[in-house]
Amino acid sequence: MSLSGASERSVPATKIEITVSCRNLLDLDTFSKSDPMVVLYTQSRASQEWREFGRTEVIDNTLNPDFVRKFVLDYFFEEKQNLRFDVYNVDSKTNISKPVSERPLAGLDTQAALPVLNDPPWIPPTPSTLTPPSSPPSLARTHSPGPPLLLLPQFPTYASYSLLLFLLGRCWDPQKDFLGQAFLALGEVIGGQGSRVERPLTGVPGKKCGTILLTAEELSNCRDIATMQLCANKLDKKDFFGKSDPFLVFYRSNEDGTFTICHKTEVVKNTLNPVWQPFSIPVRALCNGDYDRTVKIDVYDWDRDGSHDFIGEFTTSYRELSKAQNQFTVYEVLNPRKKCKKKKYVNSGTVTLLSFSVDSEFTFVDYIKGGTQLNFTVAIDFTASNGNPLQPTSLHYMSPYQLSAYAMALKAVGEIIQDYDSDKLFPAYGFGAKLPPEGRISHQFPLNNNDEDPNCAGIEGVLESYFQSLRTVQLYGPTYFAPVINQVARAAAKISDGSQYYVLLIITDGVISDMTQTKEAIVSASSLPMSIIIVGVGPAMFEAMEELDGDDVRVSSRGRYAERDIVQFVPFRDYVDRSGNQVLSMARLAKDVLAEIPEQLLSYMRTRDIQPRPPPPANPSPTSAPEQP
Repeated sequence: MSLSGASERSVPATKIEITVSCRNLLDLDTFSKSDPMVVLYTQSRASQEWREFGRTEVIDNTLNPDFVRKFVLDYFFEEKQNLRFDVYNVDSKTNISKPVSERPLAGLDTQAALPVLNDPPWIPPTPSTLTPPSSPPSLARTHSPGPPLLLLPQFPTYASYSLLLFLLGRCWDPQKDFLGQAFLALGEVIGGQGSRVERPLTGVPGKKCGTILLTAEELSNCRDIATMQLCANKLDKKDFFGKSDPFLVFYRSNEDGTFTICHKTEVVKNTLNPVWQPFSIPVRALCNGDYDRTVKIDVYDWDRDGSHDFIGEFTTSYRELSKAQNQFTVYEVLNPRKKCKKKKYVNSGTVTLLSFSVDSEFTFVDYIKGGTQLNFTVAIDFTASNGNPLQPTSLHYMSPYQLSAYAMALKAVGEIIQDYDSDKLFPAYGFGAKLPPEGRISHQFPLNNNDEDPNCAGIEGVLESYFQSLRTVQLYGPTYFAPVINQVARAAAKISDGSQYYVLLIITDGVISDMTQTKEAIVSASSLPMSIIIVGVGPAMFEAMEELDGDDVRVSSRGRYAERDIVQFVPFRDYVDRSGNQVLSMARLAKDVLAEIPEQLLSYMRTRDIQPRPPPPANPSPTSAPEQP
């Protein structure tokens, strides 16, 4: 499991399209209904600032809008992608397409006074964000790339701010025209039933603001995989002392007439009649979803020095290739230079498409939409090597000012996983402690002290039980992983239909004491719907943990190798922000430890030939009666 640098953003798992509707919005217009528009903001991982991502269109005179304009977001499973949806009433009589700076205003230098307002309309901040300055407002223009940022001159009072907008001919009252907002994570939308959620709008005191309905849909174009096999006959001879060593190069055409390479076959040595091995290629790589897009295939003679000799070329398309599902297709290989020079030139051989098939490529989102739940379990190291929790030097120290490394690791991973678990109940265990009252050593005790039901309500419930256990148990030892791995494996073994997938998070500070038993447990668990994340905290050297993370050599026990690579180990110290920013540290950790969960889930589903279930039907949301004109 290779890890990318903590500062690098991974390739998105997929692109998600968000469709927005609202129901029962506030009616703020006097002689008509509100003219709503939704503005989407995303939150920066580093600074936690909200930045505008995009806007819907404005729909006139409705309290139940269904917006046509969508939001398309890159989806990263390993990150908590916070979203904010603000709903505004926009006065349709206002000339919103014209920049404010272009509207005349006597006595003011509007070119220097105001930020540029482009279509769609600029949204001023709400009154709560207008802080009275101690000096007259600066009216200097600010510039920034991308959509106009909400960086405004500050005004002595809210009244003067409204007055200025009135003088501009835009009588816009942000308190009056604000219809409400909703906060949620992208994972909540995807993890909702049928990838749909409905949330109440809030933010207008004393008012019921209605609801916002969000639907997530993976952009599904070109998710098929094409498998094909080709052979050639009577290709031109290019080698002086032997025959040709042919191979094929596939290119897809671009809109500007250029071509992009998308596949190479293997080289078949010393033959003019090669038969290449079957190969698979994503349809999106072959034609980017355009079935009639030109696909060019070049035939080369391989040379050791890399100066491969061009034999010829031919063109086709995905649509034409797909006909080979029912019949052989033969293409003439043509060399344009030879064709121009030789009048009797026919071709440089032929290539035959022997077989062609298409299979669906299921994604992580397909399984989540079909109802697959991620069951999250936590196991925390309570061995004495962590230090006395009452001392600041302890890795478990409960500081009133900041979270410990254990709490940060738990919160970072758990807050993302919980969006994909409908009941938000998480089993949480400790290991390596002496339990009151008799001082029995336990390597698998429930943090909530309930042997019958170790579930905690949400990540906050896990943290609360963890802190309570620190006050009641005695840190001891040794460090055993096998008991808790086997505990989760027993639960995972009961579910084999793809409806549940288990993720075990182990947070530890030291050298493992039961390596043989742990390897045996991992090998057994590798055939189950289960992944294991191990986070090492503190300054220890974690060589033994690296051995469990089967990057280079698959974990084995008694001559039996793990069926899948299901373990991910990371040392927390590699993700700590040097400036002390805990939020950034947690984001970096979650990004790397969770990045491979989607592929591990898919690998299990593929090996068991489990296809995602159809999304469940959405519960019909309440809609109002058709509005009368």
